[in-house]
Amino acid sequence: MRTAMLALATGMVCLRWLPALPSLGWLVGMSAGGVLLLAVRRWHCGLFLLGLCWACLHAHWATNGQLVAALDGQTLWLEGEVVGLPATNGSTVRFELAEAWSRRAQLPSHLRLAWYGGPRVVSGERWRLAVKLKRPRALVNPGGFDAQAWALAKGIGATGSVKAGQRVRAARLAWRDGVRQRLLAVDSQQQGGTLAALLLGDGSGVSRQQWDVLQATGTVHLLVISGQHVGLLAGLLYGLVALLAKLGVWPARWPWLPCACAFAFTGALAYGLLAGFQVPVRRACIMIALVLLWRLRFRHLGVWSPLLLAFTTVLLVDPLVSLQPGFWLSFCAVGVLLLTFSGRLGGWRWWQAWTRAQCCVAVGLLPVMVALALPVSISGPLVNLLAVPWISLLVLPVAMAGAVLLPVPWVGETLLWLAGGALRGLFQWLTWAAEWGPSWLPPGLSPGVWLVLVIGVLLLLLPAGIPLRWLGVPMAGLLLFSPRQAPPVGQADIWVLDVGQGLGVLVRTAHHQLLYDTGPGLGEIDAGASVVVPSLVALGVRRLDAMIISHAHLDHSGGAGTVMRRLPVDQTLAGEPDLLPAAWQAQPCEPGRSWEWDKVKFVLWRWPSAVPGNPASCVLWVEANGERLLLSGDIDAAAEKALVASGLPVQAHWLQVPHHGSRTSSSKPLLDAVRPQAALISRGHGNTFGHPHASVLARFQALGIATHDTAEDGALRVRLGTFGPVQRQRSQRRFWREAPDHP
Repeated sequence: MRTAMLALATGMVCLRWLPALPSLGWLVGMSAGGVLLLAVRRWHCGLFLLGLCWACLHAHWATNGQLVAALDGQTLWLEGEVVGLPATNGSTVRFELAEAWSRRAQLPSHLRLAWYGGPRVVSGERWRLAVKLKRPRALVNPGGFDAQAWALAKGIGATGSVKAGQRVRAARLAWRDGVRQRLLAVDSQQQGGTLAALLLGDGSGVSRQQWDVLQATGTVHLLVISGQHVGLLAGLLYGLVALLAKLGVWPARWPWLPCACAFAFTGALAYGLLAGFQVPVRRACIMIALVLLWRLRFRHLGVWSPLLLAFTTVLLVDPLVSLQPGFWLSFCAVGVLLLTFSGRLGGWRWWQAWTRAQCCVAVGLLPVMVALALPVSISGPLVNLLAVPWISLLVLPVAMAGAVLLPVPWVGETLLWLAGGALRGLFQWLTWAAEWGPSWLPPGLSPGVWLVLVIGVLLLLLPAGIPLRWLGVPMAGLLLFSPRQAPPVGQADIWVLDVGQGLGVLVRTAHHQLLYDTGPGLGEIDAGASVVVPSLVALGVRRLDAMIISHAHLDHSGGAGTVMRRLPVDQTLAGEPDLLPAAWQAQPCEPGRSWEWDKVKFVLWRWPSAVPGNPASCVLWVEANGERLLLSGDIDAAAEKALVASGLPVQAHWLQVPHHGSRTSSSKPLLDAVRPQAALISRGHGNTFGHPHASVLARFQALGIATHDTAEDGALRVRLGTFGPVQRQRSQRRFWREAPDHP
């Protein structure tokens, strides 16, 4: 039975790695083959094939339910019901709309919308809205979060920005939103947002600083509702009934064991529904139901069957859940704990079991964190020794009681105030721990090295006394000494990152790294955190010898603060240093300044007569083995004319298109002087500025200059010094991602 479930589940998770979905005709044939294999008693092969077909069918339904290309960028009047918990960040309201309907076009049923400066939106309301719709699309870089896969797994068929709207119907059955508003209304030591995250799974009230602290200390799982919280509630309810029965105060006409099991499962299910019934909660509810069922029948289920059945059931209900990192972290963490504590000889004291559990989970999840490009907390194992019982045994029970007793005057508010105070004290301690031991982003590993890491971790998790167990130490230690991805001496790796409507370029030689611009930033959201730092770390960059900020506009400097906080930066140069924060200690970009790293030459230029803004951009030439790249920032036609007249040898094989391809840049005199073979455009897909302008593209085409666009191709890589072609990240096919139009 277990091997059959494993075969079925393996077929379903294979969906994650498919570059393209098989056609419906192929799925029919594969399904028939699976049934035939079952008929001839080839159970495992047949179940594997049927599991793969089931997952691919779900993927077809999800991709076909997305916004059609013809409506991408169109503004339509539509109507729908607000679902989930809307989030307000400053003046922006973000929410999801279900049952979307329009008289003009067929729409996806589920939309994710943003309303800048919009009114308060409540779950359960029905709205009529004018929305500019976009197909789900994500930035594609060497590392970082894949928002397009996340949207597909969530069933989001389109995103959009609301232009206008009116409420059609008031909210109904908005009990989750009502509970959240009550929590936020209670002062709770300024921890109303974190209490809402703990009780409802709503993280919109948690600040970016708090999320950074949780991530650095490996305690995100404590604030995001997980199986641990659900299991704790079920255990408390079961234990309460058992205690009352033992004390003789439980009614004799009600058998205590069936009642304890029923109360435990009902409480777990109710808490799961309150939290939105995400993957960890589903897994926990299934496992709790199995354990309680076998407890009721006085049978021992074993340690792996509940986990495997929960794993298979979650996938059967929603195969696309395998695209979410939380799915893998949730099940792998439970698997590590089962491997650690099952089948061991002898007993451990409680403190030994607790410390080993934290250490084993930290070690056991290393391969998963590397594969998912997630940060690893250095202080996590030690911090969780105190943080887990603090949340589980102190904050959570008090907060739950306070939420339930909110209708009782003073009682609920007092309990929530106490829970908020406990959370506030915990965050103060976590902030100190985050400064002492920040999170570490492991580099990307080749499949072979990653497999060695997996074997090493498994050896370390085996019981003491297993022969050759010590080999796990050097095998797992490969993570700390992974091969560098730097180019040889005399060459340079150029990465034009896909940062959206902005610019971020990594220039890497054999032993040095330079970052030219850091992508856009807006409030608490910036490309430094979401794109630049994860991409640099995935490429093995641990420090920057120099960072150049072409000019002070936010689409070029917005991520600089995050980069400086996350990575050591030896020096910062800027075209407009006086307009940047003094703490950055930016030095002016001096025209004619040059240097050489690993036989790669660098030259700076800036128009001395430039007015503030785009014309003041710091320009950089990079030359390796006779092949040249010109990074031009946002210079306009006037600055381009000054550049051509400067007397510097401006000819280059590669040109970063000035100002994202606006019609005020990329003038013909510049192109005639540079004579590039190819142009690299960094811009956001469907941006409101209309970049790149049609006249600029026509100019490139007339001169025979090939163009490569981050909005269409993802991050672009050029190995300067080899005279080779550009490599495009979007050419790495994934079934949820559109391939570039050109080969």
